Amino acid sequence: MKANARPWGLFSLGLFVLLMFTAGISLSVGSADIRLFDIPGIITAGPGSAEYGILMGIRLPRTLLGIAMGGALSLAGTLLQGMFKNPLVEPYTLGISGGASLGICINILFKLYAVIGIIAYPLSGFAGASLVIFLVYGLNKSTRHIRSNRMLLTGVMISYVASSLVMLLMALAGTDDLQTIVLWIMGSLDEPDMALIRMALMGSLSGLFLSYFFCFDLNALALGEEEAANLGVNTTRARKGIFFIASFLTGLSVSMAGVIMFVGLIVPHFMRLVTGPDHRILIIASYLGGAVFLLICDVIARTVIAPLELPVGVITGIIGGVVFIWAISKGKKDL
Repeated sequence: MKANARPWGLFSLGLFVLLMFTAGISLSVGSADIRLFDIPGIITAGPGSAEYGILMGIRLPRTLLGIAMGGALSLAGTLLQGMFKNPLVEPYTLGISGGASLGICINILFKLYAVIGIIAYPLSGFAGASLVIFLVYGLNKSTRHIRSNRMLLTGVMISYVASSLVMLLMALAGTDDLQTIVLWIMGSLDEPDMALIRMALMGSLSGLFLSYFFCFDLNALALGEEEAANLGVNTTRARKGIFFIASFLTGLSVSMAGVIMFVGLIVPHFMRLVTGPDHRILIIASYLGGAVFLLICDVIARTVIAPLELPVGVITGIIGGVVFIWAISKGKKDL
């Protein structure tokens, strides 16, 4: 194990450097081009220039949110795929995104944001996600052991119900409310409120920290539930902890940025191909890789038909779907 520490440390450092470079590109690219090497000087000069306003008021919050949400979604996918031992599981499989979307739709239709303020969106989204989390867990905790397949099927069914309710509310919504709902569901990193950004970063990094308490449990679960129990793992407690961390990360992401698909499916797959199944390195690699992937997709969304902007969820869906099909067609069945 000690022999592997150095190469995995260098690999993680390389991913971190790539993330910093991608963040720099995210800060410099847009309708108003700002050269990458001019950014330190603009920030040092302080307020007073249009470039400073663009950097600090628009692009920095967007970049930080992209790092937080990309890392959170990819990490949630890593945890769930390890827990269920199923490479096709992603954060939205358990219906959490459907619950958050339902909460947001109710918030928009009943105009709760006019009473509570801007925090109404993440609050209502997280409330809907939390409802699904406790519903999925509550329907399965009556059994002697928490069964992964049963929990997965319950989540899928709840996802269908929540999606149907969202479509019902969209059919009842007025034109303005309908447009707001559709744009939110397609996913966006356009959030200028730094208080919410800090909350998203703290939540995302907290999920990363807590995940490391379960890295050995995930490695043991990969051998099978009986083998993990023989190694001294309390499988019921481990599954419960992993489930709640992944659900928290997914609920946070959907509440802050809407529905952004494929980040939690594609990135853990390819990180696993590079690092192997050891979650000690896979967890941090997936987090950094997810942040890089979402930032790249956001840059494409902002520039591909500039000055118009595409929802980042559209770009992640297209790129993720194409890459996944390509990988399958190449016969990489171990994905």
